[in-house]
Amino acid sequence: MSFFRKLVHIVYEFVEAFVISASVFVVIYLFLMQPHQVKGSSMFPTFKDKEYLLTDKVTYRTRAPRDGDVIVFKAPINEDFDFIKRIIATPGQTVMVKEGKVYVDGQMLDEFYLPKEYTTAPGQFLHDGEEYTVQPNELMAFGDNRDHSSDSRDWGPVPYRNIVGKVFFRYWPSNVAGLVMNPVKAEDEPLTIE
Repeated sequence: MSFFRKLVHIVYEFVEAFVISASVFVVIYLFLMQPHQVKGSSMFPTFKDKEYLLTDKVTYRTRAPRDGDVIVFKAPINEDFDFIKRIIATPGQTVMVKEGKVYVDGQMLDEFYLPKEYTTAPGQFLHDGEEYTVQPNELMAFGDNRDHSSDSRDWGPVPYRNIVGKVFFRYWPSNVAGLVMNPVKAEDEPLTIE
């Protein structure tokens, strides 16, 4: 009988540890951070196909998204899929694609983080030479690999409500693991949702 009690006690402790661990994982996954895998080449050379990233779900509760942030969001054309793109323009800014370049608020965007040979073609939503003013609670997001990216140029702005979070860490493959930094310098802005 004592052997049976020991076995029950061990099983009980195992189940208890599993439930606690699973609960902690669920809280982290739902509220703090979430893993994502890069699928495709739309963010090349910044991210490559099959790399694994962590997405921070807390940052945008304390500050507004800003130009240069890499985000994961529910695709506006099919919310069953998550997309990863870079924020190009935020509420109140104008964005335009003209002659292979991106202009924000009338100034050519210095995309020093992209290879020099990359150009930006217009799309079905953002036509060549036409400005679009980003509305409250939305942003414009482009893939870094402009020739191989379905993004805001084609289907328009990303609503804030679709944002899953900000990419902050690449953890696989291990030889490129590390923090993902925003290359654009900007002051933190308080979050204002209208």
